[in-house]
Amino acid sequence: MTVLIGLIGGLEANEVTGQFNTGFGRALGEFALILLPSFTLAAVLSQQNIASKAAGRAVALVSPIAGAGMICPDSAYAALSPAAGRHKMDTAFGAYAGFKLLYPAGPLIVTAGLGVTGGTGIEPVWLLLCGGLLMLPVWAAGVVWARFATKNNGAAIKQDGAADSRDLLMTFTPFVVMAGLLVLGGVVGPTGIAALDFLLLPKGALIIAAIIALLQTPAEKRRGCLDSAVRRTGSLLFVIGAASAFGTVLTGILSLDHLVPQGDGVMTLIALFGLTVLFKLAQGSSMATFAAISPVAAPIVLASGVNEIAAVFAICLGSFVAVLPNDSYYWLVRRDALENEPSEGRAIRVLMGGTLVQALVGMVVLLTIVTLWR
Repeated sequence: MTVLIGLIGGLEANEVTGQFNTGFGRALGEFALILLPSFTLAAVLSQQNIASKAAGRAVALVSPIAGAGMICPDSAYAALSPAAGRHKMDTAFGAYAGFKLLYPAGPLIVTAGLGVTGGTGIEPVWLLLCGGLLMLPVWAAGVVWARFATKNNGAAIKQDGAADSRDLLMTFTPFVVMAGLLVLGGVVGPTGIAALDFLLLPKGALIIAAIIALLQTPAEKRRGCLDSAVRRTGSLLFVIGAASAFGTVLTGILSLDHLVPQGDGVMTLIALFGLTVLFKLAQGSSMATFAAISPVAAPIVLASGVNEIAAVFAICLGSFVAVLPNDSYYWLVRRDALENEPSEGRAIRVLMGGTLVQALVGMVVLLTIVTLWR
């Protein structure tokens, strides 16, 4: 389809091939270093048995961190859901918000795709702080929505088991270590020691967290966890490459610079938000949306001169809209937390409405901050 669109759009055959190659390989190495340790964490956590009444609240509270640490809301929810009990919808919206807004997930993926990492002036600590600031009201909006939207479903969720608090602490130790390394990296900055500097970067912190998680896993189960991580990473890298190639070819056909509102950061942020919404509705997958929107949004960010951090989060917030049946996350939550909903239409309204509310609340907060900051 991507090649066909390029030819129909008037590109020469060699241009189509060149742009496809460029787009497919765009930042795949970055994604591989992020996804492989994240899926390893997901595989390890899925082996844990931490179900209890106390675990329900704990799981809901850590769900944003899990969503960010695993770089996948599906993996985070699937791993945490068995222990979530009556807090499953809190966990669902928390994992979704964490994946979209917390470093090293959505913000890191978007900055890598836009090419605004490195010496551009964006420090990881700012993305971490801004993401946390946005995540709290966004997550709360989803939880409040879920309370009203599902209050009459009549489902009583059982919670069995009695996980020890020490088991909970051990289970989430990798995430605590990862968060500590990221905060330390943001505070200390470059040390001049290559190995240490790498460990204080998101990719290095993820690898350390995955290693700790594997060490906590029985030896006979480690190979299975690694095999699962490699399989999931390989298939997702192919999807990301194809989506990125589509975005690059589309950029070669359409000139988007004239659509950029010059000198108005707020309007540019709204335009980026709306463009990402269109990509998300078409793609379904959040990861594919990030990969496809990046090459299209990059020239817009460059031409407008908009604040790059604000642009990153406008794209992240646009990708909230919406969890629909073309998104794997919909079916995961539908068949678990919403299994007692009487109709497909109602389940769609619960999830689509919740993520739409989350996106709008987040954009209001973001635009307010940008307006007051100027």
